[in-house]
Amino acid sequence: MPIKFGTDGWRGLVADDFTFDNVRLCAQGTADMLSANGDGRPVVVGYDTRFGSEQFGAAAAEVFAGNGLRVLLADRPAPTPAFGFNLVAKGAGSGIVITASHNPPEWNGYKFKPDYGGSASPEIVVSLERHVASAERQGQFKATRLAEGVKSGLVEYFNPEPLYLENMAHLVDLDGIRKAGLRVIVDSMHGSGSGYLARLVSGGNSAAVELRGEKNPSFPGMVQPEPLPHNLAGLFEEVENSKADAGLATDGDADRLGVVDERGRFVTTLEAFALLCYYQLEVLGNRGPLVRSITMTSMIDKLGNAYGVPVYDTPVGFKYLGPVMMRENALTAGEESGGYAFRGNIPERDGILSGLMMLDLMVRTGKTVSELLSVLSDTVGPHHYDRLDLHFDVAEREAIERRVGTARPRQLAGRRVEDVDTRDGYRFVLPDGYWALIRFSGTEPLLRIYAEGDSPEMVQSLLTEARSLAGV
Repeated sequence: MPIKFGTDGWRGLVADDFTFDNVRLCAQGTADMLSANGDGRPVVVGYDTRFGSEQFGAAAAEVFAGNGLRVLLADRPAPTPAFGFNLVAKGAGSGIVITASHNPPEWNGYKFKPDYGGSASPEIVVSLERHVASAERQGQFKATRLAEGVKSGLVEYFNPEPLYLENMAHLVDLDGIRKAGLRVIVDSMHGSGSGYLARLVSGGNSAAVELRGEKNPSFPGMVQPEPLPHNLAGLFEEVENSKADAGLATDGDADRLGVVDERGRFVTTLEAFALLCYYQLEVLGNRGPLVRSITMTSMIDKLGNAYGVPVYDTPVGFKYLGPVMMRENALTAGEESGGYAFRGNIPERDGILSGLMMLDLMVRTGKTVSELLSVLSDTVGPHHYDRLDLHFDVAEREAIERRVGTARPRQLAGRRVEDVDTRDGYRFVLPDGYWALIRFSGTEPLLRIYAEGDSPEMVQSLLTEARSLAGV
């Protein structure tokens, strides 16, 4: 099966298509692309806590060294954003991270990072896929044994933690958080973010208790390690029972964030990003464009209008969001999956930084998360949201696309359909910033249906009617 890069990198089933030889071929294609571009700068290689990630990372490093490239190889698993930041801070030309992020435990993946430390743009992905395809056709790769690479100086181990943690202190008032007397419950979901938030928050008068902080590549109790309500029952219970101020959860590679308020209620990813934009604009007084994916809330548009800053929307994925963020020097960028990025850091999702900023928002305003949500609602009006994830038979994909593509609904949930955006799926735009979207996942065989409305009832009606359009 050809190696294809989806929304963010190439992902596959371990021992099926994600094999050592395929990782080596992928690394060879990457090395060929760098050579064609005349880029001889070092390559950072990182990995998460999944089964075999460290070994897959070593295999890729051997190929880069075999092609004469200097390799900075992580000496431990770490969050994906930590590797992106190290890449920039160390002046490397590119990097790869072995991770499947939030996918099920039997998956792994290969993310390529250009010199700006974020997701590869669509143009870079096209070039990378072409070179990887060439390496696949030839079926050959150059490799140097890791021990030999270390001995020759081509491979150097590094600790990804210090530079990343130092940068957090520049971006967020950690002393203020630690002095605030917060009690925070952190759910690291057995992922590569284990230890980070708990270490950064604890101290002074504040304390963080970590759940699922130990490495476990089987991610027990979860179909896949993403910080969504069906995976967070333990976090809800612990926040409520311990009367904590907030709960924070990070996904498998810690580039996404889930937030739980002081009552043990899940804060939707749309609400979380809107709060983080409010924090930047109102609390910190910063100004700059906001960038959102088409699956992200229209609350961002209303905040942009209220504070006089432009808002840009893109297809799903930071391979689209990141380049716009850099081009416009944007203040923030966010997508519905819980990934948020901020000016001053890399143009990439960072679940650790997002969690710290949420706590800083609470400290600076003196408000609980639920109180902040009330302020947000007063500012932009009522916004409710939900999503359906529907597995489908791959053979049915064309039929589903045909049904949705030929549908011409004049109304959904009793509201007029004002426009249909087809940049990434089919987004039906309704009055007052409400909408429904039908799109295929870029990383899994799933049909996703999203809806935002002025009430839970409107949202459920939108989901039901959109599902009927798709015929699934």
